[in-house]
Amino acid sequence: MAKICLCLTGKTIKRNLEILDKYRKFADIAELRVDCLEPDEQLYIRRFPELAGMPIILTIRRDMDGGHFTGGEGTRVKLLARGLAFANADSRFNFAYVDIEDDLDVASLEEAARTFGTRIIRSCHNLQGDIGNIPAKVLSMRHGGDEIVKIAVSVKNTSDVLKLYRASKKCKDKDKIFIGMDHYGVYSRILAEKFGSFLTYSSALSEVEVSGAPGQLDVRDLAELYRFRKITKKTKIYGVVGDPLKSSVSPWLFNNIFNMENIDAVYLPFPVNSVDHFFDLAKELGVQGLSITVPYKEAVLIRLAKRTAAVRRIGACNTMYRCNDGWYGDNTDCTGFSDSLLNFIDRKNLRFQKITIIGAGGVARAVAAEVYRLHGKAVILNRTAYKAKNIASQYKFRWGGLDNRGIEIMYKYNDIIIQTSSVGMEGYDNANVDNNDPLELYSFTGKEAVMDLIYTPPITPFLKRAADAGCKIINGYDMVIRQACLQYERFMGNEIPMQLLSWINTGDKTWNNIRTG
Repeated sequence: MAKICLCLTGKTIKRNLEILDKYRKFADIAELRVDCLEPDEQLYIRRFPELAGMPIILTIRRDMDGGHFTGGEGTRVKLLARGLAFANADSRFNFAYVDIEDDLDVASLEEAARTFGTRIIRSCHNLQGDIGNIPAKVLSMRHGGDEIVKIAVSVKNTSDVLKLYRASKKCKDKDKIFIGMDHYGVYSRILAEKFGSFLTYSSALSEVEVSGAPGQLDVRDLAELYRFRKITKKTKIYGVVGDPLKSSVSPWLFNNIFNMENIDAVYLPFPVNSVDHFFDLAKELGVQGLSITVPYKEAVLIRLAKRTAAVRRIGACNTMYRCNDGWYGDNTDCTGFSDSLLNFIDRKNLRFQKITIIGAGGVARAVAAEVYRLHGKAVILNRTAYKAKNIASQYKFRWGGLDNRGIEIMYKYNDIIIQTSSVGMEGYDNANVDNNDPLELYSFTGKEAVMDLIYTPPITPFLKRAADAGCKIINGYDMVIRQACLQYERFMGNEIPMQLLSWINTGDKTWNNIRTG
């Protein structure tokens, strides 16, 4: 089974031991990053394995490889030798592993390691993202049969992750560590067992001085939320596809449900820049079900072998799951949205309600379809007006841009205002929008019911301005939970248990503040 390695990047030996003791139960191995220690502290690394009481990797990472060591190679070799010196007959008091880069050829260092049972991790760090021929690289790197070859590559896109996974299959009989660094490689770290990796690296990200390597996960999340130690070759894979995904509540929700129901499954964030490459990877990984979010709810339609009436009616898909012919597509946004809205305004339908819909993406399509079904009248406004027109024309709604003319129309459709765009969302690039507010030209009267489908942050600048004017407001948390419960039913083939609904509605401490901010 793949192991969890906790990276220790504190400035002192004492601080690293404090962090290790705090998070010990979540890790199987720890890595002492000597390059992060203060110079005086580096003199005392030899005793660290004895003090730590668990297997330790000795690493002195150069700045050229993403580390902090800027001295010469001679100095670095002396430090590595200091860590391996005076080896104890009891291996628990020695470093269990030493990380040696593939271009560092010091025979005496390797001999010292092998003599006392310290395994060599032969590493290669590619920060430029040029994948190349990984199986050939693995063969050229290994100096001895007892070595663990580590390939850490900065993956710049989904295609790079696919190449890394395929390379792992070609090297399946060899001890190795394959890491896809950066944003797009996050799930390769969680699926270390599927990638055939000996271990995955993590950090104690809740500690103020710890930043972690690009794409690295928090050690507690890895162990508890993703149940890393229980992931096997048979574990079913689900996840959310989009970009960005920093604000998604879905991994928290589904993984907690899988845990409580004792389901052998894991739900992952799949940041994706190409749906074509991702679905190739999903097929090879055996992914069973997917939540689809911004910006791919329309792009995935061509991947569907079957689709529900909701998908055909709306022209967007947010739920995909396996069927005999391929992928079955559904849209749970529509029911999740309408149930949430009607509960919010305490109505059974939208008759006699004039509504403004902001945005023209996949969510806006679901919202417009439900407003029409519930007999509401609407105007759709979007920065790119023709996209608003494309949706509005299906329902004989009015449409316009987010300009003075559009705002003038909006004053006639302001009983309810529904914000569906990504403007104001955490982790999303809103550089082209002033103050992260899509409706800056509009002045709230205080009588509007305002719904922003974003839920992180819980109060966007748009929603705060509405609340300050006296409007009744709600964010998108309630909607996302409702639609996710429907997704669970599609994925599992049965309704979500009542006790889980009770737990969700009560709210875990982690997300309870998202409901109202």
